[in-house]
Amino acid sequence: MFDRILFPTDGSDGASAALDHVLDLAADYDATVHVLNVADTTHDSVTRIGGEVVDVLEREGEEVVEAAAERAADSGVEAVTEVLQGGVAETIVTYAEEYGIDLVVMPTRGRTGFDRLLLGSTTERVVRESTVPVLSVRPDGEVMRYPYRNVLVPTDGSARAGDALDRALALADRAGATVHVLSVVDVGTVGREGYSGVDTLVEGAERTVAEAAATAEEAGVEAVEAVEVGSSAARGIQSYVDENDIDLVVMGTQGRTGVERYLLGSVAERTVRTSPVPVLTVPDPDDEAGGED
Repeated sequence: MFDRILFPTDGSDGASAALDHVLDLAADYDATVHVLNVADTTHDSVTRIGGEVVDVLEREGEEVVEAAAERAADSGVEAVTEVLQGGVAETIVTYAEEYGIDLVVMPTRGRTGFDRLLLGSTTERVVRESTVPVLSVRPDGEVMRYPYRNVLVPTDGSARAGDALDRALALADRAGATVHVLSVVDVGTVGREGYSGVDTLVEGAERTVAEAAATAEEAGVEAVEAVEVGSSAARGIQSYVDENDIDLVVMGTQGRTGVERYLLGSVAERTVRTSPVPVLTVPDPDDEAGGED
């Protein structure tokens, strides 16, 4: 499933922590890790050192990717390195497409300690625009366990949620993990008592998770069904992660409405931003523009 894994890095502590998880994955799948540093052309980085005109960001980038490649070699993982100039998110997405990358792994926190690769900037844009799955790792979250033991798949019964389930089942089958299928009935601020149609929504959610669990069982993967009623889908997902020892969340970037239910800027963004465990977002395989309509 993963032959080529792209790991964009800026050499920060956050990226270093994420690399451990990348190498665990790569070793298990016998995958090649593409270590990429992007010299951001929005910053002036050309200077003169000892009479030689050099690009400081490119020089730093070479040191960063070589250090990561050395760690990969120590783990028995094949790595290739590249330093490119350009806009960071655009370069990452383009590289993934050009080199047939199967998975992009990115930390949600980078060099500045809070914003260079923080959601709202590079990682969010890559998740939104990437045509391949993106594994977002919060380096200051809980311990990143691999192999995964409990994999959570939030679902609304949409085609994108089905794609995410298929991906989760492949991961769970390899790791011997349990898949938790969750549907959150979002009643907003009115609460369950103030929402007259909540019982009908719960019944529909129960059918959705039962169908997904049946698919898991047909694939030989143990499944747990869960339906929660809450003020928001994102909060319901977060609570389930906290209470059920989840190691990985797998979800689509576009849901039932075809526009915004699980589109970035909504549930998926909030989940990636706040989850203490890695989140794998799965784009529409037929959408050449990633998350765009």
